[in-house]
Amino acid sequence: MTPDPGVFYIVIRSLTQGRRCGLASVAGVALGNLGNAIGASIGLAALFAVSSLAFTLIKYAGAAYLAYLGIQVLRAPSEPLPGSVPEPAKWGRIFRDGFIVALFNPKTTVFFAAFLPQFMEVGAASTQGIMLSILFVVIAGVTDSAYALAAGTVAPLLGQGIGIRRFGRYLSGSAFIGLGIFTAFAGARTTQ
Repeated sequence: MTPDPGVFYIVIRSLTQGRRCGLASVAGVALGNLGNAIGASIGLAALFAVSSLAFTLIKYAGAAYLAYLGIQVLRAPSEPLPGSVPEPAKWGRIFRDGFIVALFNPKTTVFFAAFLPQFMEVGAASTQGIMLSILFVVIAGVTDSAYALAAGTVAPLLGQGIGIRRFGRYLSGSAFIGLGIFTAFAGARTTQ
């Protein structure tokens, strides 16, 4: 029940760019989760279970990408120039970023590998695994959409003042970087 990097990504996008961008990030995260779920169904999680190197490489790639997103937020100009029109959100980029954040979360793949087999029959394991994965992604998409809509609803209240917007930008960038650091060092595995 604890939020993962995908949920943080959705909430931060919704707070900083509104509900529509939050929902675009939900779609990207859902597709990334589906990729993880299908990967677990076909055995990618088994690779992670036996190869700490593969798990570590994917984990650090995801952590680096989260830190990259945070740096991009911090480097963005805080206020538009007077008389300029703010640049519209790039839906494809928001979707892509959500997809990458979710896909490079190897803990999700390991979760699917540990959780799904409890509900599958031996003869139909791959078909059942994919169906259960799709069901999970749909349910997660509904809850993630609720996060996006809730955060997008309070965003205008938080962004009314220039100081609050600047603070929000630093908070968002720092949250991405902090999440990247947390992802890199959480659950450190030791090799035998």
